[in-house]
Amino acid sequence: MRKLYVIGIGAGDPDQVTVQAIKAMRRAEVFYVIGKGEAKRELVDVRTAILAEHLDHPYRIVEIADPPRERTVADGDYRGVVLDWHDRRAALLAEAFAAHDGVGAILVWGDPSLYDSTLRMIERVAARAPLDYEVIPGITSAQALAARHRMVLHEIGEPVHITTGRRLREEGMAPDGSTLVMLDGETSFTGVPCDDVHIWWAAYLGMPDEELIEGPLRAVEDRIIQRRTELREVKGWIMDIYLLRRIDRDY
Repeated sequence: MRKLYVIGIGAGDPDQVTVQAIKAMRRAEVFYVIGKGEAKRELVDVRTAILAEHLDHPYRIVEIADPPRERTVADGDYRGVVLDWHDRRAALLAEAFAAHDGVGAILVWGDPSLYDSTLRMIERVAARAPLDYEVIPGITSAQALAARHRMVLHEIGEPVHITTGRRLREEGMAPDGSTLVMLDGETSFTGVPCDDVHIWWAAYLGMPDEELIEGPLRAVEDRIIQRRTELREVKGWIMDIYLLRRIDRDY
């Protein structure tokens, strides 16, 4: 039975790779990387740099071109579009696994449990052919955001609602507690109507171009939008995350 490690490697800082992750990487002989094209080549380069730093044995890197995903969702069938994309990704991974021998590994940005499709794809592959896979947790961007802003994600005894930019636009902030927003390509915080909301925002967490902005939402949202636009133009891609919280005290 083929062995595969699904390894969380943190939010971008090579020092966030855990000892457990390094041990798993050292057991692997083939590393599968789903590439996002030249515009996001840096995401692949970070993974290869991590391997070069921590491995002292020969290994192979198999890069798989990410199949295009339909961004315009007809009739609100968002789930169907994503599932189709996952199926096509899983088919490509299955082909790659079949073509290469040895213990394999996939390096996952952040942690495989949070807004990442890798495990869903692996489940599809395992349904087609025997596959023994093990999951190694990593530092999430949510943890990195809290650490870099030196803050706690929730107030005392209150919840944290983790959602996406799309859901924030559709549903707004959670009625109580804090709202952590990921996968927001459209600066959805601009649609939040409350004037008493504070934002903690970050882009490229753990990377050399890391950017942090925090403050009352209405006071800093234009600055975030401008800086986000500038960074995206320079790098060709952006990966950001933010926490929203209603504040009942002055800053």
